Amino acid sequence: MTKAFASQADLEAKKITFTQLSENTYAYTAEGDPNSGVVIGDDSVLIVDTTATPAMAQDLIAKIRSVTDKPIKHVVLSHYHAVRVLGASAYVAEGAQHVIASRGTYEMITERGEADMKSEIERFPRLFAGVETVPGLTWPTLVFERELTLFLGKLEVKILHLGAGHTKGDTIVWVPSQKVLFSGDLVEYDAACYCGDAQLEEWPATLEALRALGAQALVPGRGPALIGAEQVKRGLDYTKDFVTTLYAQAEEAVARKLDLKAAMALTREAMDPKFAQVFIYEHCLPFDVTRAYDEASGIKHPRIWTAERDQQMWAALQE
Repeated sequence: MTKAFASQADLEAKKITFTQLSENTYAYTAEGDPNSGVVIGDDSVLIVDTTATPAMAQDLIAKIRSVTDKPIKHVVLSHYHAVRVLGASAYVAEGAQHVIASRGTYEMITERGEADMKSEIERFPRLFAGVETVPGLTWPTLVFERELTLFLGKLEVKILHLGAGHTKGDTIVWVPSQKVLFSGDLVEYDAACYCGDAQLEEWPATLEALRALGAQALVPGRGPALIGAEQVKRGLDYTKDFVTTLYAQAEEAVARKLDLKAAMALTREAMDPKFAQVFIYEHCLPFDVTRAYDEASGIKHPRIWTAERDQQMWAALQE
């Protein structure tokens, strides 16, 4: 029987949790759906990742309003994927002054934002509830190269691009005084890593740069908030294991001159025993293997995913 494309058959709503991590930080998580983060400073609020639509963002805004009436002034995009950025207009309507992204994220939006938006909506319709409320692409109003420091009153918040991994523009938010890290999809836990636009060779070194921060709490892109140094370590180790195992199989497949479908079978031998049970694994794996095979073949810059290419790849890799 042919598998349903990507996550079109995933229709079950997830339980949302709004967890306080420190005096000023909160995690908005949803059982393996994309996470967001909140930093409440002395005078304003900063959002890390927006949810997928303005309609869906209203729930996060309501959670914030349950704990503070301070204005939402800053929105940070951890990367360019539609599911992370298309809700931004809801916060602008609340008075957000800046939508902040790395140079790499801005370049990816320019190059492939429209194609990605159409592709992601077709892959996972449940995550785009109220898609009709999306006014179009989300464009940053403030772009940085490597590091940007904000002060929300006296609270220092660092916005950093420490290296590529999930995408070339990955951005983290770090609250140094409270050792709280919002990683975006650079780190996952109990969920598959989506690697369709990844820089797999660089990803492990970027994870080690995150590890060096010494976080005591980490909000991954998907999965539960990781609280305590041991949980943070587990999240970093889990993600590193996922991406290094994936890329090693791709390198072997290319060395053996296997075609893509054979590379998929080889990858399953190594990945299924460790990861088959985690959230969105079956969704991600065809995209992951395709990108890993490309990178191992020398294609450094990921090819653009379109809705048409998605379907062609999916059909070609099903048994």
